[in-house]
Amino acid sequence: MNPQEVPASKSEALYERAKRVLPGGVSRNTILRKPHPAYVESAAGCRITDIEGVTRIDFANNMASLIHGHAHPAIVEAVADQVGKGTAFTLATEAEVAFAEHICSRNDTFELIRFVNSGTEAVMGCLKAARAFTGKAKIAKAEGAYHGAYDYAEVSQTSTPDTWGDHDSPSSVPVAHGTPAKALEDVVVLPFNDPATSLAILDRHAADLACVLLDPMPHRVGLVPATTEFVEALRDWTARHGVLLVFDEVISLRSSYGGAQEWYDISPDLTAMGKIIGGGFPVGALAGRREVMSVMDPLADSVRFPHSGTFSANPVTMRAGLTAMELFDHDAARHVNRLGARARAGVEEVIGAVGIPACVTGGGSMLRVHLKATAPHDYRSAFSTAQESQALTVLLDHLFDEGFIMINTCSAAMSTAMGDSEIDALVAALADGLNLVKERL
Repeated sequence: MNPQEVPASKSEALYERAKRVLPGGVSRNTILRKPHPAYVESAAGCRITDIEGVTRIDFANNMASLIHGHAHPAIVEAVADQVGKGTAFTLATEAEVAFAEHICSRNDTFELIRFVNSGTEAVMGCLKAARAFTGKAKIAKAEGAYHGAYDYAEVSQTSTPDTWGDHDSPSSVPVAHGTPAKALEDVVVLPFNDPATSLAILDRHAADLACVLLDPMPHRVGLVPATTEFVEALRDWTARHGVLLVFDEVISLRSSYGGAQEWYDISPDLTAMGKIIGGGFPVGALAGRREVMSVMDPLADSVRFPHSGTFSANPVTMRAGLTAMELFDHDAARHVNRLGARARAGVEEVIGAVGIPACVTGGGSMLRVHLKATAPHDYRSAFSTAQESQALTVLLDHLFDEGFIMINTCSAAMSTAMGDSEIDALVAALADGLNLVKERL
């Protein structure tokens, strides 16, 4: 090799290997960075050390899936014990039953539960269960909301001003090239947090709808909590029309002991879960009313929704998840939510001090920084201009260089491994970063 071609770092060399065998050198686009990804050596608590020896505070927590940070001793012990006994069987395990009992005990709406392997799979299961229960095909969802990679659930999550259509009738826009036209026809798109317009749209499709799918604080929409008026309007409309209300709490379950649905005086028919309930392992679950969940009952005279999965409810995930969720008790939920509130207040303070057109959204244990003067209320008002996106990249790079890992929308998810010092350090770094990008806005 020419001396001039020698990689400058271990990470660069590893990325060159990766590009030979992986499209773009990765299996998940979210880890890409320029000029190459950072590769992990080890992690513990709220800190990650990469293979170059640099340690950073982790506010991404694997896209909000780690509520206790990394390598929590109790989770490590439970997993190590189970691995020594076996990792997957074509037999049932007590771990599945124990975990199901625990999750169902956290919320009265979780009458029955089925475990799967990802949030995408959990949402997909909810939609298929809703279709099986109602005998109808269409679903409705909020514009811009991310619900995983299922063809129907992903519609509109990447729509742009050129494609999203009128506010009163948002277009069903595909994410992946080749998405079947029929899938687009069967997805009704609603403007988030606009009850009147959403109900008018729903009225036009009432006879064909199986469910309304709602994330109570959708990350891609701007990490803006759904208003009480919006949620209650959807619950009332679905109940009157025999349509199911499905909550996607894959991310927002971390917001309260029983999920973000506790913020509202309503009960969804089904709830999709994932991320934190796996204790750091791949997981998903759908839970809800016994009557609806029974479409999956293999002992029924007529099984409307046959369901299985090779690694569903594998004992490693079950034991890791049960340990993690037992640790995420009421006190732990209050702790991370207090950190979230402290961080949001701190960010608001530095935005005012810097005098930059920016704002912070979020709730519970999460926040998102927008380079906009006014806080967004829906997907269109949260959509970043090219100038804002470029400035946000500068801010994220600054934070990374200063030792902070963020979700790539400049969002943060707190963990129980954090305390006030980590929050205050992030706020201070954001102040410096906002000063850096001020001239770009």
